[in-house]
Amino acid sequence: MAESRSGQRQAADAAAIEAAVAMPTAEAFDAGLDDIASVQRRCAAFRDLFTVLRREVGKVVVGQDQVVEQTLVALLANGHVLLEGVPGLGKTLLVRTLGEALSLPFSRIQFTPDLMPSDITGTTVVVDDPTTGRRRFDYRPGPIFAQLVLADEINRATPKSQAALLEAMQERSVSVGGVTRPLASPFFVMATQNPIEQEGTYPLPEAQLDRFLLKIVVPYATREEVGRILDRTTRSASQAARPVIDGPRILQAQRLARRIVVPPFVQDWIVRLVLSTHPGSPHMPSGLDNWIAVGVSPRGAQAIVSTAKVKALIDGRYAVAFADVEWAALPALRQRIIRTFEAEADGIDTDEIVRRLLQRVPRGAGLAGGADAAGAR
Repeated sequence: MAESRSGQRQAADAAAIEAAVAMPTAEAFDAGLDDIASVQRRCAAFRDLFTVLRREVGKVVVGQDQVVEQTLVALLANGHVLLEGVPGLGKTLLVRTLGEALSLPFSRIQFTPDLMPSDITGTTVVVDDPTTGRRRFDYRPGPIFAQLVLADEINRATPKSQAALLEAMQERSVSVGGVTRPLASPFFVMATQNPIEQEGTYPLPEAQLDRFLLKIVVPYATREEVGRILDRTTRSASQAARPVIDGPRILQAQRLARRIVVPPFVQDWIVRLVLSTHPGSPHMPSGLDNWIAVGVSPRGAQAIVSTAKVKALIDGRYAVAFADVEWAALPALRQRIIRTFEAEADGIDTDEIVRRLLQRVPRGAGLAGGADAAGAR
């Protein structure tokens, strides 16, 4: 019976992968905007693809369902991810498994205090040309020229080396020796950091934190999950994720997600959420002005919208609802708010500030119920 269910699941996964691969090009999608049935089929294929991706990652990564979901949503929203958690929680394993499931060129950069920027971006070397007998300059690409890059323990490198990622993350290109070289698309940076040990670390500057679409906090495993980890790693051979989707299809899925509609009343709430983090703003709720030193830039609003669109699509909605914004706000804003000394002294973290904002920033008179109903349809 178990073998029969396993065979049925594999057949369903294969059908979902085939449907995802059959997704049309962006040009075909643009040409068929009036075809409701075609749009519904593509959205259903997107959801099936997400389910298969999550299941493939689950073959290797035990538990951490919310972390896996947020990471996959960020990738489909074309954003970089910062994973924060103590050692041993599977952050590196998650990224490596994603590289296998996404069928993308993968590279790992171990950040250390002696890491140089050229170790990331590559360098120009002098070589002997055997045909002419002369010397020439050749560029040797660094590990940044992959499509899924793991920046492991990113806060252990110096700011000079950390800054080598800035151009790649924002512009999707690398400039070395006066030449700008584009990076292949899609391109993702997934960084990890340990929030506990601070000796010998260099905290990321705010400008770099702002380049991460989401900051995902990796929690401790539960009792059941620890037991499953032991069973999987000490008793039986470990499983590997199989390739599910390649780069071109990821780009198609990203383009499809961008077509999701954001109703005006939902977008207005997102705007007011961001403005409520600005000191002195009339949108800031009373009592929070002593907790926020620097607020969120428009890039934070863009992160909420991009993430909420993917969340709405995988939940079967064609428009963003307030619930999608609530789901996206915490990982999208927690790294973009700088607390005051009073907040730090009172033990108020950025997560608590975002939760207070979600509760106290009004959604708009007479719009809350209608918005949720519209998003649920």
